[in-house]
Amino acid sequence: MLDSIKSLARQYAGDIVNTRRHLHAHPELSFLEHNTARYVADQLKAIGITPQEGVANTGLVALIEGTKSGSNTGSRVVGLRADMDALPILEANDVPYKSTVNGVMHACGHDVHTASLLGVARILHVLRDQFDGTVKLVFQPGEEKAPGGASLMIKEGVLENPAPMSMIGQHVAPNVPVGKIGFREGMYMASTDELYLTVRGKGGHAAMPDNLVDPVLIASHIIVALQQVISRNRPPASPSVLSFGRFIADGVTNVIPNEVTIQGTFRCMNEEWRAEGKRRMVKLAEGIAEAMGGSCEFTIMDGYPFLKNHPELTRRVRAQATEYMGPENIVDLDLWMAGEDFAFYSQVVDSCFYRLGTRNEARGIVSGVHTPTFDVDESALEIGAGLMSWLAVQELAV
Repeated sequence: MLDSIKSLARQYAGDIVNTRRHLHAHPELSFLEHNTARYVADQLKAIGITPQEGVANTGLVALIEGTKSGSNTGSRVVGLRADMDALPILEANDVPYKSTVNGVMHACGHDVHTASLLGVARILHVLRDQFDGTVKLVFQPGEEKAPGGASLMIKEGVLENPAPMSMIGQHVAPNVPVGKIGFREGMYMASTDELYLTVRGKGGHAAMPDNLVDPVLIASHIIVALQQVISRNRPPASPSVLSFGRFIADGVTNVIPNEVTIQGTFRCMNEEWRAEGKRRMVKLAEGIAEAMGGSCEFTIMDGYPFLKNHPELTRRVRAQATEYMGPENIVDLDLWMAGEDFAFYSQVVDSCFYRLGTRNEARGIVSGVHTPTFDVDESALEIGAGLMSWLAVQELAV
């Protein structure tokens, strides 16, 4: 089976690259992936697979049922996920497949993920008489935008009928050399909550502070004090980040405004601490504002949960990847405080989210995700499709 998958991955490599280039040239923003969804559906139908369309509006689900034993009743099911949305970034690359949509770009590799999963569909459809069980292909919208396409697809039953015993996802890694695959057991990526504060006081002439309730001063105290929630209250073994990237006090040199707005992000890898940390932050901010004569309206937009890689599944998948890639091409990953809505799957079903190396310093392919010059070494596409096919059939055989 391994040799057959590698052979088919090589055979379809050109098609997979062309698919990725088409997707890259025609990106669509989160939850607006209408043309992308039609393209994916047409590709699946051309292979001989009829997808379920319109899941979470622009998502698709497709099944590949193994027929080795002649019956699929009561068989195992493994889910494979790819996201399809792009980012609001103007591409700066000068390549033949450059984005044709002004200000929209596949700057996070979702074109690679989708093309790879379509490659999996090609490979496993050919080999379906060589394995038992069902491979569930999940083409997901809206990974880049809350509430996250994964959460919506779960609500619409993507983890049911049939229910996968595990979910596997891959993501490009521009910091990992092409040809290598990265794994980490347990907690891997952070939850992503957005914080919005409006601090109100009484503005006026900056030369007469005794007549004012200065919201700029109050807001400054709040920002400094909130850091103690992380430093003094979080469990020491639980990584957390609290950062504020927007602070607007719309006065001038001699005018204190009536209010200040602040925006930030809170990230952690423990759901209990996540809830407690948010509660403490709201209480502290409101208390400081009140004590200083003002008020604070503190709104939290709940984001994605933290992503956890099921230890036993991840060890198993890593071993399978080692067999496919060779031990020298398997690397360990560090904790990453970025967020990923694959985390929603990981909170419900045993999941493994690994990284596909795409970096090639010799060719100058070194830019990070979410940048205008992001690109990948496209030889990663053959690896991505072949490896994921191998992992799926190996999981079905456990």
